[in-house]
Parts: sequence; C-alpha cells; structure tokens
Amino acid sequence: MSIRLGYQIPNFSYSKPVRDLFPTVIAQAREAEAAGFDAVFVMDHFYQLPGIGKPDEPMLEAYTALAAIATATESIQVSALVTGNTYRNPAMLAKTVSTLDVVSGGRAVLGIGAGWFELEHQQLGFEFGTFRDRFARLDEALQIIAPMLHGERPTFDGKWYRVEDALNEPRIRDDLPILLGGSGEKKTFGLAARYAAHLNVIANAAELPRKLEALALRCEEAGRDRSTLETSFLSFVFIDEDGDKARELHRQFLLAGGIDLSTLSATERTALTDRHFVGSPDEVADQVKTRVLDAGIDGLIINLMANGHQPGIVELAGRTLGPLVHG
Repeated sequence: MSIRLGYQIPNFSYSKPVRDLFPTVIAQAREAEAAGFDAVFVMDHFYQLPGIGKPDEPMLEAYTALAAIATATESIQVSALVTGNTYRNPAMLAKTVSTLDVVSGGRAVLGIGAGWFELEHQQLGFEFGTFRDRFARLDEALQIIAPMLHGERPTFDGKWYRVEDALNEPRIRDDLPILLGGSGEKKTFGLAARYAAHLNVIANAAELPRKLEALALRCEEAGRDRSTLETSFLSFVFIDEDGDKARELHRQFLLAGGIDLSTLSATERTALTDRHFVGSPDEVADQVKTRVLDAGIDGLIINLMANGHQPGIVELAGRTLGPLVHG
C-alpha cells in the first residue's frame, strides 16, 4: 500500500436532482484513477461538516458509497477519510472493510479515527462521551479490528467492546492496511505507530515540523522504524488554469461560509488559510512543495471543494501534483 496522492470527495452539493448525484461521484473517482491518484476517499459523516456547508446538505453513507465506487473503478484504492470509530461496532467494521476489499479486488484501506462531530452523535443517538472516552474506545477497537483484518481470531474483553474468537471470512489478504487520521501528537500518533501503515496528518501546514517530530518520538516509543509509517497531509486545493479564477472560487467558497478575507488582518488570513492552496497549477505546485513536502511529509490527500465535480479539474490537480509526490 502506498498513498502518495489521494483524492477526497468531501461534499455532494452539486445543484442537481439527487438521482444525478452519484454519477457525478463516479465520474470524479474515474477521473482520479485516470489521472494517477493512488486512492479515492469519502468522509464518514451523516451530516455535512461546519466549514464546508450546513448540516442538512447532502451526505452519503461512506461504505455504501465506497462499495459502489469500487465496482466502477479498477485500480484506485478506496477508503473513508476517516471512519468514525464511534459509529460502528469494531467487529462489524472489520467485516465491512473486509467486504469492501473483496468487492474491490483488494483495494480497500481502513481509514479510522476517534470521531469528533458531536451534533451527529447527539441527533442520531450515537454515544459521544469525553475526548478521553473516544480515544480509549479507539484503542480497544484497534485491538479487535487489526487481528481480524490479519486473519487472526481475537478474543477481547474491554471496557467498551468484547469479542470471543471472532471470525472474519472471506478475506482476500491478511495485510489490509490501516490508515489513522488526526492531529493528536500523543494519542493519535501513538496509535498510528502501533497499528497503522499510514498517518494522515490533520493540521495547519505551519505545524508540520512539530507534528513530524512528535511522530518520530511515538515511533521510537513503540519500537518502530519511523520510515515504515507513510504520512500525508490533508490539503484544500482551489485550482484552475486561470489563477485569478481559482482565487475567485476560493473567495466565493469562504464567503458562502460567512468569511470575508478582505476584512481580516494578514495574520488572521494566514491562520485561516494555512491548509488552502490556491491559484494556477504552477502556483499550487509551488505552495504545496514549499509549505508541505519540504517539511518532510510523504504525500498529499487533497479535496477540491469548489470545483472538483466539474469535468477536468481532478485531472488538472493530478497532473499538477502527481510529479511532486510520485517522483
């Protein structure tokens, strides 16, 4: 498994009848595959997230969507970025992602995190608990899921979960990869050092040197060679052949969320847009290289919230960023 360039589909608000929504999702996945992306991701949420849209905007259930994407593609890996552990029993999740692996012919990745969106939990009846609770649950879940993905039959009796000689058949392989996503330098990075093939770092670009130092410490504590844990950075890309058009797309996207960059100080603008990469292909490539890759991150997972659903934009992003990460 290697994910040097991933494409996340974070929204489904394409101003079309709902019956036309999923063909647009498939078109993006196929375009990403043709453009050399290593993986395609959807979010594991039931409501749209703050900062992207309103809660009642369209949001598809992740694993149903991923299975459909898998049957419409041939080589690209498929994953959630990331599965909220609180939404599923861990043994059921192991079964679900193993089934996705069978459906896709061995292309599934289990992206997983502790869960954080309280509104979903509150309104849909999922137990939210404290920050400490959610990470304790994730730790227990991984002690069940990882063995089940690797062909073992775990027995586990914890505070949150229990299994007894848990079976997981069929499986295509015994090394289905786990991707951890998050920003926590102690808990998330520690779990990644113990269980994951890949860590997707959720942070501002300016924080990356510190994040990577912390990750190296967690790997050392776990007795793991840091070079065996691949890393990526989640990036919000606004790209167009016309850089001015890309900047206007970015401005309009922020305005839709009630943010007017022209009213902010330079410091506020920098903090707000530190994960945003905006402009022409050359401008975006330069920003990504200097702000992300030069810090030591291995790869990128990008979304194209403003225009990714428009034909040709995913291909443009792949053509722009692929050479930076694939060498």
